[in-house]
Amino acid sequence: MSGARAALLLAVTQGRPGAARDVEALGGLCRTLGFQTTLRIDPTVQAFWEELARFQEQLDSHQGPVSCVLMALMAHGGPRGQLLGADEQEVQPEALVQELCCCPTLRSCPKIILVQACRGGNRDAGRSLRALPWYRRWLWAPPALPSHADVLQVHADAQGGCLRGPTSGSCSQADVLMVYAASEGCVAYRDEKGSDFIQTLVDVLRADPRRDLLELLTEVNRRVCELDVLGPDSDEPRKACLEIRSSLRGRLCLRG
Repeated sequence: MSGARAALLLAVTQGRPGAARDVEALGGLCRTLGFQTTLRIDPTVQAFWEELARFQEQLDSHQGPVSCVLMALMAHGGPRGQLLGADEQEVQPEALVQELCCCPTLRSCPKIILVQACRGGNRDAGRSLRALPWYRRWLWAPPALPSHADVLQVHADAQGGCLRGPTSGSCSQADVLMVYAASEGCVAYRDEKGSDFIQTLVDVLRADPRRDLLELLTEVNRRVCELDVLGPDSDEPRKACLEIRSSLRGRLCLRG
């Protein structure tokens, strides 16, 4: 970790109360940890790709080694896990990650990807809750107030999708740590104070940035799982769980 560190934060804040608090908290954490940070607010899908291309160009032209990069994608999510830009066009986060992995400068350094977005409309009531039939229907129905979660319902047969797909050719998938704010098919929660995932992540990493990052993320997940979140149209609690995918080849500590 003796080389440069760079972070790219792409955040749609329109129609997402509390998103600005996530941007402020995560941006402050990145700067504290020594990441040179690039921020783009309310990007369209085309801007997602353009900012990523500029980010890669800066990395490729950097004099000296790059130790670590972080990319945070914060937006509404669709029913198939796609992100929606400020123009409500779609892009798959995995396509952006694959493009990032093609950057020659990053071939052998860790790449941290944070995705604060819903991956569907399912709500987890928790294992101990005996839900009434009407509540079960509410749990698995599309949210009535999308502003209280990062889900935006899109017709399953919507045309268009990503403005571009993954780059052809082989890319190294090693050393990627990808963290989703929700399990596949589920809602990621957020309110006016920010999202459960980003705010908890910042708290945990600020407290002990010298620990192994996977251990810290396990603690973040434990805290998120223990939270009881009230729905926008119900007094009953609901739950969330992160999804952590890692192809890291060694321990990663953000501060020595």
